[in-house]
Amino acid sequence: MTGQTYQPDSLTLNRRLPLWYQVSQSLRASILGRRPDDPLRLPTEDELARHYGVSVLTMRQALKPLEEEGLITRRRRRGTFIEPSARPTAPIRLLGSIDAIVAQQSSEEVTVLERGTVAVPAEIAEHFPGLERAESFRRLRRDGGEPSSWALNHVVPELGERVETGDLERWPMTKVLRDRLGVRISRITDTVQARLADPETASLLGVPLLSPILHYTGVTYDHRDRVVDVARIHYRGDRFSFSVTLEAGS
Repeated sequence: MTGQTYQPDSLTLNRRLPLWYQVSQSLRASILGRRPDDPLRLPTEDELARHYGVSVLTMRQALKPLEEEGLITRRRRRGTFIEPSARPTAPIRLLGSIDAIVAQQSSEEVTVLERGTVAVPAEIAEHFPGLERAESFRRLRRDGGEPSSWALNHVVPELGERVETGDLERWPMTKVLRDRLGVRISRITDTVQARLADPETASLLGVPLLSPILHYTGVTYDHRDRVVDVARIHYRGDRFSFSVTLEAGS
């Protein structure tokens, strides 16, 4: 690979999930989290396949949904390129992959509105037994210049104090915890509910009061089965849908 190609993030594959899906979600998250001055050209299919440790056929399967979504363009004899003006428009699709959650939570522009140490809110206290205070992070996400969601994370203090604001402006909290702080994430439990926009959500997202939103709660556990992060994200109902694919075992 030359210095003129974009270097995607690494990935630890879970052999119990479709490989193409994991690679696609990881590459999607990398694309959405890239810096503005990063190269737009992706490595070749062969190079990407070696990078992820999969076959070229699997790599082609992984690239196809990204092309359909408009995140990449494949030009014959020239290579594969990231679309600089593309933004995510696909539904939220989860299939058991941490990288799927990272991709879901990625946005073009993220503003950290507030961070600090706060008392653990009563509504999530069950996830932090014995913990009185946590690090709180409030962020606003924009896609195409318009607000698309806002997120409120509560993280255990020993990790939250190490989170860099600049990293949160580039990547979702899940990726920061895993890739920047080295947290061994074992699982994330997701809950999605339909709600009506309260005054704070209506103001941040630029939608009418009591308009429909998707309220997502993600509880992140480390390898010791301890909750390290509780994320509550409010998505504009006119910008997102939610679907889950469940595969029957053979």
